[in-house]
Amino acid sequence: MTIETVMREEIIEGGLEADAGRTIQWGSVFAGALAAGAMSFILIGFGVAVGLGVSSASPTWRDSSAALALLSGLYLIIQAIISFGVGGYIAGRTTRPAPALTTIEDDAERRDGLHGLTSWALAVLFGAALLAMLGASAIDRSPLRSSASNTSAAEPLLSYELDKLFRAPRRPPNTDLREARAEAGRILMTSSSHSGVSTDDRVYLIQQVAAVTGLAAPDSERRVDALIADAKTAINRARRNSIIVAFSIAAATLIGAVVAWAAAVAGGRHRDGAALPNWMASSNRFHRSPRAMPVP
Repeated sequence: MTIETVMREEIIEGGLEADAGRTIQWGSVFAGALAAGAMSFILIGFGVAVGLGVSSASPTWRDSSAALALLSGLYLIIQAIISFGVGGYIAGRTTRPAPALTTIEDDAERRDGLHGLTSWALAVLFGAALLAMLGASAIDRSPLRSSASNTSAAEPLLSYELDKLFRAPRRPPNTDLREARAEAGRILMTSSSHSGVSTDDRVYLIQQVAAVTGLAAPDSERRVDALIADAKTAINRARRNSIIVAFSIAAATLIGAVVAWAAAVAGGRHRDGAALPNWMASSNRFHRSPRAMPVP
Protein backbone atom coordinates (compact mmCIF):
# COMPACT_ATOMS: atom_id res chain seq x y z
CA MET A 1 0.00 0.00 0.00
CA THR A 2 2.86 2.35 0.78
CA ILE A 3 4.59 1.60 -2.52
CA GLU A 4 1.38 2.36 -4.46
CA THR A 5 0.99 5.69 -2.64
CA VAL A 6 4.60 6.68 -3.40
CA MET A 7 4.21 5.79 -7.10
CA ARG A 8 1.00 7.79 -7.36
CA GLU A 9 2.68 10.82 -5.79
CA GLU A 10 5.51 10.52 -8.33
CA ILE A 11 2.97 10.46 -11.15
CA ILE A 12 1.27 13.58 -9.86
CA GLU A 13 4.61 15.36 -9.43
CA GLY A 14 5.72 14.34 -12.94
CA GLY A 15 2.68 15.93 -14.53
CA LEU A 16 1.20 12.70 -15.93
CA GLU A 17 -1.99 13.25 -13.99
CA ALA A 18 -2.58 16.47 -15.87
CA ASP A 19 -2.00 14.72 -19.23
CA ALA A 20 -4.58 12.11 -18.34
CA GLY A 21 -7.23 14.79 -18.21
CA ARG A 22 -6.61 15.66 -21.83
CA THR A 23 -9.04 13.24 -23.40
CA ILE A 24 -8.56 14.17 -27.07
CA GLN A 25 -5.16 14.10 -28.74
CA TRP A 26 -5.78 16.00 -31.94
CA GLY A 27 -2.66 14.82 -33.70
CA SER A 28 -3.95 11.26 -33.66
CA VAL A 29 -7.43 12.40 -34.66
CA PHE A 30 -6.15 14.31 -37.70
CA ALA A 31 -3.92 11.41 -38.70
CA GLY A 32 -6.85 9.02 -38.64
CA ALA A 33 -9.11 11.42 -40.55
CA LEU A 34 -6.51 11.97 -43.26
CA ALA A 35 -5.91 8.24 -43.61
CA ALA A 36 -9.66 7.59 -43.87
CA GLY A 37 -10.09 10.30 -46.49
CA ALA A 38 -7.17 9.06 -48.58
CA MET A 39 -8.34 5.46 -48.47
CA SER A 40 -11.90 6.49 -49.34
CA PHE A 41 -10.67 8.51 -52.33
CA ILE A 42 -8.69 5.54 -53.64
CA LEU A 43 -11.53 3.04 -53.23
CA ILE A 44 -14.19 5.34 -54.73
CA GLY A 45 -11.89 6.08 -57.67
CA PHE A 46 -11.37 2.36 -58.22
CA GLY A 47 -15.13 1.72 -58.03
CA VAL A 48 -15.88 4.44 -60.59
CA ALA A 49 -13.19 3.04 -62.86
CA VAL A 50 -14.81 -0.40 -62.95
CA GLY A 51 -18.30 1.04 -63.40
CA LEU A 52 -19.62 0.88 -59.84
CA GLY A 53 -21.00 4.40 -59.73
CA VAL A 54 -24.36 5.29 -58.23
CA SER A 55 -24.85 8.20 -60.63
CA SER A 56 -23.77 9.22 -64.09
CA ALA A 57 -24.20 12.12 -66.48
CA SER A 58 -24.82 9.76 -69.39
CA PRO A 59 -28.46 9.33 -70.51
CA THR A 60 -27.85 5.59 -70.97
CA TRP A 61 -27.42 5.28 -67.19
CA ARG A 62 -31.18 5.44 -66.86
CA ASP A 63 -31.41 2.14 -68.75
CA SER A 64 -29.26 0.30 -66.19
CA SER A 65 -30.83 -2.29 -63.94
CA ALA A 66 -31.72 -1.84 -60.31
CA ALA A 67 -29.23 -4.60 -59.46
CA LEU A 68 -26.33 -2.44 -60.67
CA ALA A 69 -27.55 0.49 -58.58
CA LEU A 70 -27.84 -1.75 -55.51
CA LEU A 71 -24.38 -3.20 -56.15
CA SER A 72 -22.96 0.31 -56.39
CA GLY A 73 -24.60 1.22 -53.09
CA LEU A 74 -23.20 -1.92 -51.46
CA TYR A 75 -19.71 -1.05 -52.69
CA LEU A 76 -20.11 2.42 -51.17
CA ILE A 77 -20.84 0.81 -47.80
CA ILE A 78 -17.88 -1.59 -48.13
CA GLN A 79 -15.45 1.20 -48.95
CA ALA A 80 -16.69 3.16 -45.94
CA ILE A 81 -16.04 0.15 -43.69
CA ILE A 82 -12.49 -0.21 -45.00
CA SER A 83 -11.70 3.51 -45.01
CA PHE A 84 -13.03 4.30 -41.54
CA GLY A 85 -11.54 1.09 -40.21
CA VAL A 86 -8.08 2.18 -41.35
CA GLY A 87 -8.58 5.71 -40.03
CA GLY A 88 -9.92 4.54 -36.68
CA TYR A 89 -7.10 2.05 -36.23
CA ILE A 90 -4.47 4.70 -36.92
CA ALA A 91 -6.17 7.11 -34.52
CA GLY A 92 -6.22 4.50 -31.73
CA ARG A 93 -2.74 3.15 -32.41
CA THR A 94 -1.05 6.56 -32.40
CA THR A 95 -2.84 7.82 -29.27
CA ARG A 96 -0.58 8.05 -26.24
CA PRO A 97 -1.71 5.56 -23.58
CA ALA A 98 -3.12 6.90 -20.36
CA PRO A 99 -1.19 6.26 -17.12
CA ALA A 100 -2.07 2.82 -15.81
CA LEU A 101 -2.81 4.08 -12.30
CA THR A 102 -5.22 6.77 -13.41
CA THR A 103 -7.63 4.71 -15.45
CA ILE A 104 -9.21 1.29 -15.73
CA GLU A 105 -9.48 -0.99 -18.73
CA ASP A 106 -12.98 0.12 -19.74
CA ASP A 107 -11.94 3.77 -19.56
CA ALA A 108 -8.92 3.07 -21.78
CA GLU A 109 -11.12 1.45 -24.43
CA ARG A 110 -13.59 4.30 -24.21
CA ARG A 111 -10.76 6.78 -24.60
CA ASP A 112 -9.35 5.04 -27.69
CA GLY A 113 -12.81 4.59 -29.17
CA LEU A 114 -13.51 8.29 -28.66
CA HIS A 115 -10.45 9.14 -30.72
CA GLY A 116 -11.67 6.86 -33.51
CA LEU A 117 -15.15 8.37 -33.40
CA THR A 118 -13.77 11.91 -33.47
CA SER A 119 -11.57 10.99 -36.42
CA TRP A 120 -14.65 9.61 -38.20
CA ALA A 121 -16.60 12.83 -37.56
CA LEU A 122 -13.74 14.98 -38.84
CA ALA A 123 -13.40 12.90 -42.02
CA VAL A 124 -17.16 13.11 -42.66
CA LEU A 125 -17.20 16.88 -42.20
CA PHE A 126 -14.20 17.34 -44.50
CA GLY A 127 -15.81 15.14 -47.15
CA ALA A 128 -19.16 16.95 -46.92
CA ALA A 129 -17.46 20.35 -47.17
CA LEU A 130 -15.47 19.23 -50.22
CA LEU A 131 -18.57 17.89 -51.98
CA ALA A 132 -20.46 21.10 -51.20
CA MET A 133 -17.68 23.23 -52.72
CA LEU A 134 -17.45 21.04 -55.81
CA GLY A 135 -21.23 21.11 -56.25
CA ALA A 136 -21.38 24.88 -55.89
CA SER A 137 -18.56 25.30 -58.39
CA ALA A 138 -20.30 23.02 -60.89
CA ILE A 139 -23.57 24.93 -60.57
CA ASP A 140 -21.85 28.31 -61.04
CA ARG A 141 -20.16 27.09 -64.23
CA SER A 142 -23.31 25.50 -65.62
CA PRO A 143 -24.78 27.18 -68.72
CA LEU A 144 -28.23 26.57 -67.25
CA ARG A 145 -27.71 29.59 -64.98
CA SER A 146 -27.56 31.95 -67.95
CA SER A 147 -31.20 32.98 -67.65
CA ALA A 148 -34.06 31.88 -65.41
CA SER A 149 -36.63 32.41 -68.17
CA ASN A 150 -35.22 29.92 -70.67
CA THR A 151 -34.01 27.15 -68.37
CA SER A 152 -35.67 24.50 -66.24
CA ALA A 153 -34.71 21.73 -63.87
CA ALA A 154 -35.79 19.21 -66.51
CA GLU A 155 -32.98 20.10 -68.92
CA PRO A 156 -30.21 17.93 -67.42
CA LEU A 157 -32.60 15.08 -66.65
CA LEU A 158 -34.79 15.04 -69.76
CA SER A 159 -32.41 16.53 -72.32
CA TYR A 160 -32.63 13.46 -74.57
CA GLU A 161 -36.44 13.43 -74.42
CA LEU A 162 -36.54 17.14 -75.28
CA ASP A 163 -34.23 16.53 -78.23
CA LYS A 164 -36.61 13.87 -79.54
CA LEU A 165 -39.64 16.05 -78.90
CA PHE A 166 -38.45 18.90 -81.13
CA ARG A 167 -36.50 16.82 -83.65
CA ALA A 168 -37.13 17.88 -87.25
CA PRO A 169 -35.45 16.94 -90.52
CA ARG A 170 -35.64 20.52 -91.75
CA ARG A 171 -35.41 23.54 -89.52
CA PRO A 172 -34.67 27.17 -90.33
CA PRO A 173 -31.14 28.22 -89.34
CA ASN A 174 -30.51 30.14 -86.14
CA THR A 175 -33.69 28.83 -84.55
CA ASP A 176 -33.66 29.46 -80.81
CA LEU A 177 -35.48 26.65 -78.98
CA ARG A 178 -34.33 27.43 -75.45
CA GLU A 179 -37.62 28.88 -74.27
CA ALA A 180 -39.64 26.14 -75.98
CA ARG A 181 -37.45 23.41 -74.47
CA ALA A 182 -37.63 24.97 -71.01
CA GLU A 183 -41.42 25.24 -71.15
CA ALA A 184 -41.80 21.70 -72.50
CA GLY A 185 -39.42 20.41 -69.84
CA ARG A 186 -41.49 21.92 -67.06
CA ILE A 187 -44.58 20.27 -68.51
CA LEU A 188 -42.89 16.87 -68.85
CA MET A 189 -41.77 17.05 -65.23
CA THR A 190 -45.42 16.85 -64.20
CA SER A 191 -45.72 13.43 -65.86
CA SER A 192 -44.47 11.75 -62.67
CA SER A 193 -47.16 13.32 -60.50
CA HIS A 194 -50.31 11.47 -59.42
CA SER A 195 -52.50 13.33 -61.91
CA GLY A 196 -49.93 13.29 -64.72
CA VAL A 197 -49.82 15.84 -67.54
CA SER A 198 -53.05 17.76 -67.71
CA THR A 199 -55.17 17.79 -70.85
CA ASP A 200 -54.49 21.49 -71.50
CA ASP A 201 -50.73 20.99 -71.20
CA ARG A 202 -50.87 17.98 -73.51
CA VAL A 203 -52.79 19.92 -76.16
CA TYR A 204 -50.36 22.82 -75.84
CA LEU A 205 -47.38 20.50 -76.30
CA ILE A 206 -48.94 19.01 -79.42
CA GLN A 207 -49.40 22.50 -80.86
CA GLN A 208 -45.82 23.48 -80.02
CA VAL A 209 -44.35 20.35 -81.58
CA ALA A 210 -46.43 20.83 -84.71
CA ALA A 211 -45.36 24.47 -85.00
CA VAL A 212 -41.63 23.80 -84.45
CA THR A 213 -41.20 20.55 -86.39
CA GLY A 214 -43.85 20.95 -89.08
CA LEU A 215 -45.39 17.55 -88.31
CA ALA A 216 -49.05 16.86 -88.88
CA ALA A 217 -51.37 16.92 -85.87
CA PRO A 218 -51.71 13.11 -85.57
CA ASP A 219 -47.92 12.61 -85.77
CA SER A 220 -47.35 15.36 -83.21
CA GLU A 221 -49.89 13.77 -80.89
CA ARG A 222 -48.21 10.36 -81.10
CA ARG A 223 -44.80 11.88 -80.48
CA VAL A 224 -46.01 13.84 -77.45
CA ASP A 225 -47.74 10.80 -75.93
CA ALA A 226 -44.62 8.66 -76.41
CA LEU A 227 -42.35 11.30 -74.91
CA ILE A 228 -44.64 11.81 -71.90
CA ALA A 229 -44.37 8.08 -71.15
CA ASP A 230 -40.58 8.14 -71.64
CA ALA A 231 -40.23 11.17 -69.37
CA LYS A 232 -42.23 9.49 -66.62
CA THR A 233 -40.00 6.40 -66.82
CA ALA A 234 -36.83 8.49 -66.76
CA ILE A 235 -37.99 10.51 -63.75
CA ASN A 236 -38.96 7.37 -61.83
CA ARG A 237 -35.58 5.78 -62.51
CA ALA A 238 -33.77 8.95 -61.46
CA ARG A 239 -35.84 9.02 -58.27
CA ARG A 240 -34.98 5.38 -57.59
CA ASN A 241 -31.27 6.04 -58.04
CA SER A 242 -31.48 9.09 -55.77
CA ILE A 243 -33.09 7.00 -53.04
CA ILE A 244 -30.36 4.37 -53.36
CA VAL A 245 -27.67 7.06 -53.20
CA ALA A 246 -29.16 8.70 -50.11
CA PHE A 247 -29.70 5.40 -48.28
CA SER A 248 -26.22 4.11 -49.17
CA ILE A 249 -24.53 7.29 -47.97
CA ALA A 250 -26.50 7.32 -44.72
CA ALA A 251 -25.87 3.61 -44.06
CA ALA A 252 -22.18 3.90 -44.94
CA THR A 253 -21.77 6.87 -42.62
CA LEU A 254 -23.47 5.22 -39.66
CA ILE A 255 -21.67 1.91 -40.13
CA GLY A 256 -18.40 3.82 -40.51
CA ALA A 257 -18.88 5.32 -37.05
CA VAL A 258 -19.18 1.87 -35.47
CA VAL A 259 -16.21 0.56 -37.44
CA ALA A 260 -14.05 3.56 -36.52
CA TRP A 261 -14.80 3.03 -32.81
CA ALA A 262 -14.02 -0.70 -32.94
CA ALA A 263 -10.86 -0.18 -35.02
CA ALA A 264 -9.61 2.48 -32.61
CA VAL A 265 -10.13 0.09 -29.68
CA ALA A 266 -8.20 -2.59 -31.57
CA GLY A 267 -5.42 -0.12 -32.36
CA GLY A 268 -5.18 0.92 -28.71
CA ARG A 269 -4.96 -2.68 -27.54
CA HIS A 270 -2.29 -3.48 -30.14
CA ARG A 271 -0.39 -0.40 -28.97
CA ASP A 272 -0.47 -1.67 -25.38
CA GLY A 273 0.30 -5.26 -26.37
CA ALA A 274 -2.98 -6.49 -24.87
CA ALA A 275 -5.27 -9.16 -26.24
CA LEU A 276 -8.44 -8.09 -27.95
CA PRO A 277 -11.92 -8.90 -26.65
CA ASN A 278 -13.52 -12.15 -27.83
CA TRP A 279 -15.65 -10.38 -30.48
CA MET A 280 -12.48 -8.88 -31.97
CA ALA A 281 -10.09 -11.76 -31.34
CA SER A 282 -9.69 -12.50 -35.06
CA SER A 283 -7.74 -9.25 -35.45
CA ASN A 284 -4.97 -10.57 -33.19
CA ARG A 285 -3.42 -12.46 -36.08
CA PHE A 286 -2.48 -9.14 -37.69
CA HIS A 287 -0.52 -8.10 -34.60
CA ARG A 288 2.77 -9.48 -33.38
CA SER A 289 2.84 -9.69 -29.61
CA PRO A 290 5.72 -7.92 -27.91
CA ARG A 291 8.66 -10.16 -27.09
CA ALA A 292 8.82 -11.21 -23.47
CA MET A 293 11.93 -9.97 -21.69
CA PRO A 294 13.64 -12.20 -19.13
CA VAL A 295 13.38 -11.02 -15.55
CA PRO A 296 16.80 -10.75 -13.93
